[in-house]
Amino acid sequence: MADQRGKRGGRRERLAKRAAKPEVDPCPPGQIGGAYKPLSDNDLRRIYETALRLLERLGVGEVPERLKKDLLAIGAADNGTGRFLFPPALVKAAIARATKTFVLYGRDPARSIEVGGNKVYFGTGGAAVQTLDLHSGIYRPSTLADLHDFTRLQDTLANVSWYTRCCVATDVPDNFDLDANTAYALIKNTTKPTATSFTVAAHVAPIVEMLDIAAGGSGEFSKRPFLKAHISPIISPMRYGEDAVDVLYECIRHNIPVSCITAAQAGATAPATLAGFLAQSLAETLASLLMVHAIRPGHPMVFSNWPLVIDLRTGAFSGGSGETAVLNAASAQLSNWLGLPSGVACCMTDAKAIDAQYGMEKGTTAMAAGLAGGNLIYESSGMTASLLGASFEAFVLDDEMHSNNYRALRGIEVTNDNLGFDAICDAVLGDGHFLGGKQTHAAMERDYFYPTLADRNEPRTWAQNGAKDAWARARERAQSILREHKPMYLTAEQDQEIRERFNIQYPWTSVLFQQEHHWSANQLEITSKPGVVLFLWRNYVFWYERTHL
Repeated sequence: MADQRGKRGGRRERLAKRAAKPEVDPCPPGQIGGAYKPLSDNDLRRIYETALRLLERLGVGEVPERLKKDLLAIGAADNGTGRFLFPPALVKAAIARATKTFVLYGRDPARSIEVGGNKVYFGTGGAAVQTLDLHSGIYRPSTLADLHDFTRLQDTLANVSWYTRCCVATDVPDNFDLDANTAYALIKNTTKPTATSFTVAAHVAPIVEMLDIAAGGSGEFSKRPFLKAHISPIISPMRYGEDAVDVLYECIRHNIPVSCITAAQAGATAPATLAGFLAQSLAETLASLLMVHAIRPGHPMVFSNWPLVIDLRTGAFSGGSGETAVLNAASAQLSNWLGLPSGVACCMTDAKAIDAQYGMEKGTTAMAAGLAGGNLIYESSGMTASLLGASFEAFVLDDEMHSNNYRALRGIEVTNDNLGFDAICDAVLGDGHFLGGKQTHAAMERDYFYPTLADRNEPRTWAQNGAKDAWARARERAQSILREHKPMYLTAEQDQEIRERFNIQYPWTSVLFQQEHHWSANQLEITSKPGVVLFLWRNYVFWYERTHL
C-alpha cells in the first residue's frame, strides 16, 4: 500500500476518527441473524421438495455445449429435447460438497470477512446507470468519475463490508475498457473485499493480470482473491445463459469466488404466488450450484437467490415492497436451512429522492433481510430509483441505518450484572436515579449506538441549527468525505505498470468539480418526451421509458 501520510495526513486521520465507531463498538458487522423465520419447517421442506421435482422432471434448458459434457459426467441426463434433468440424489450431493463457509478477502487483511454460517454483513450491488447529482439533486448518467467517487466514499463507511461496483461508467463505451477501468477504480480506491462483473469471458484473464499487479506478482491474486464475480448463469424461467456460463468457467479457472445470482421476477419470469416463486427460484439457484459442482466441486459460491417483485398492475419494478422484504427474508432462510452461504437483496427503494418513501422502504427491507440471517445482503447501500440510480447521500444514510440494524440483531445480553439488581437497589435507596451509576457509565458505550446524522435535538435547537433535513445533512457529510478522503492503494510502480498495459481513463472530473462548475449545456441536457426521458451526455444518448423511472 502506498504511504498516504503527508501534509494532508492529519486531516485524513481526523476524518477517519469521526467516521470510525467507538472503541467498544455496540453494533459491529457480522451480527447473528436468523430470528425472523417467515417459513415453518414444513414450508421449507415443501418448497425444497418442489424445487427438486422441478429439476428432476422439468430440468433446465438451453445448455451450452461445453457444459453438457460436464453435467453428463456428474449424473445429469439429457431428456432428448435439450433439457437436462437432475436426479434428487445429484442435487443433494452437490449441496453436500458445496463450500459452507469461506473467507472473502480484503487487500487489507483486517477487512476480510467470513461468509456463511449465521453472520450477517451488509454490502453493495447494483449497476446503476444514473447518479443523483450531489449539487443539483437531479439524476444524470453515471460516469467513471462517479465510480471512483463512490468507491472512495464507501471506503470510509464501516458498515459496507464489501464493495461491489454500484454504477456503470456510461462514458466508457468500449466493453473491455469498461471492465478494466471498473476493476482499476476498485483496487485504487479501497482495500475492502470487492466485486464486479465481466461483460464476456475473454475479459477475465487480462483483468486477473491487473489484479496480480495489485497483489504483488503473477499468480498472487488467485492465492488470496480479493475480488469476487457477480454472474447470472440462469435465465428465468429455467434455462442457462451461454455468455454467463462462459464467464463462470473462466472465473473458476482463475480461482475467483462467485455470486451466482438468480433474479426472477414474480408474475413475469416466475409464479406470482410467493410460495411458487420461491420453489422456482430455489430450483434455478440450485441449477447454478450444480454447474459449479460439475466444473469444480466446492468452489466458493454465494448462493444468491434474489427474489424480485414487479407491480402487477403496471409492470414496474417494486424493489421496496413488503413482498420484496418477505421473499428475500424467506430466501435467506431457505439457503441457510440448506447450509449454503446465502446472498439476498434489500434497500432497493423505488424512491427517487431521499425522502420518507426512501426511509420506509429501506428500513423495512433491510431489517427483514438481516433478521432472517442473510449472510451477504446486497444492494443495501447507496441504491435508489428501483436500482436505476445511486446516491452519495444514500451511502452515508444507509451506513447509519445499518448500525441500528446491527444493534437490533445483537439483541439483549442477560447476565447477573446486566440484570442490575444491586444498581436498582442503590438508585432507589440513594440518589433516586441512575445517571451517575457505574453500571450506566459502563453501558453507555457498550450497549448504545449514537447516530451522527439522525437529529435528536428538540425543535428549537434544530431550527437554530438551520432546520436541515436528513438529505441536507447527508449531503454535507458526503461532500466532506469526498473533499478529504483521496486514497491511492497502489504504489507508483503498480499504477504505472497497470497504465502501460491497460487503457486506464482515470477521470479528471469529480463530483466536487461538477458542483463548483456545474454542467454546461453541451455536457448534460435532459429532455422530456411523452413516455420517454432522454439523457444526452457528451456524445451519448441514454433513454428510459417513463414507467421504468
